[in-house]
Amino acid sequence: MLLSMTGFGKAVTETSTKRFTVEIKSLNSKQLDLSARIPAQYRDKELDMRTHIASQLERGKVDLSIYAESIGDESPVALNLDLLSAYKRQIEEMSQKLLIPLPVDWYNTLLRFPDVMKSDTLTTPSEDEITALMTAVHDAVAELMQFRRKEGKKLEEFFAIRLHKIKDLLAEVPQYENERVAKIRGRIEENLSRIPSAEYDKARLEQEMIFYIEKLDINEEKQRLAQHIEYFFETMESGRGQGKKLGFIAQEMGREINTLGSKSNHAEMQIIVVKMKDELEQIKEQVLNVM
Repeated sequence: MLLSMTGFGKAVTETSTKRFTVEIKSLNSKQLDLSARIPAQYRDKELDMRTHIASQLERGKVDLSIYAESIGDESPVALNLDLLSAYKRQIEEMSQKLLIPLPVDWYNTLLRFPDVMKSDTLTTPSEDEITALMTAVHDAVAELMQFRRKEGKKLEEFFAIRLHKIKDLLAEVPQYENERVAKIRGRIEENLSRIPSAEYDKARLEQEMIFYIEKLDINEEKQRLAQHIEYFFETMESGRGQGKKLGFIAQEMGREINTLGSKSNHAEMQIIVVKMKDELEQIKEQVLNVM
């Protein structure tokens, strides 16, 4: 079963004081390219998160975002009491030295000073917080993998449709082969007849014509293309992580189709080749999304 490199996962977990929201998304990339936005107090768990993500996703351009909110009895902001005390002490000293009265409304005065409110103060996370956070990361990754499996199933169906179309087009080629040989022979004989007083050894001409027609034989190309198509199907069924291999098979299919086109010397066969190329190009575009 194929896996897409495109996916999205989201998970939310809570403790009595924290709510963690984890979002992770991935796009196609040749290697694993992971960027992470993690609150500062949880950065020491980043390596564990990266290790788990790498083991599951393997490839892709991955963005991890973690949001931590304070809930319950824990206030999201706190008064900086040490700083408030320092401000109050300096105001009292100023009052004595400058002989001016102390403020009537201490609360209003002190709360106007900068940095007296602390938000998201850095504290050592509890074990419950770490457990909840890692659970959210694992759940988000699991949801992303489920998304990848669904998209991979769609890719399998997409490839199967295109491959069957190429097989059907390949099956149309033999009906034109005898006609093609006759046309090539007739064109050569017609050109010779236009040369005035041309004398030639008919036996030698027959040998050269057979040699020329053999060079345009496409049986090997047809067989190899059919084999590549079957190998593509087998590879799709063999399991995850086959994106690069499918890309190589698609390249080989392209070589055989191009050779068919260069050897065809027949208008209807050229049309078939163009249709094959169109189907193969769609396969190549989507193979880039396969893990």
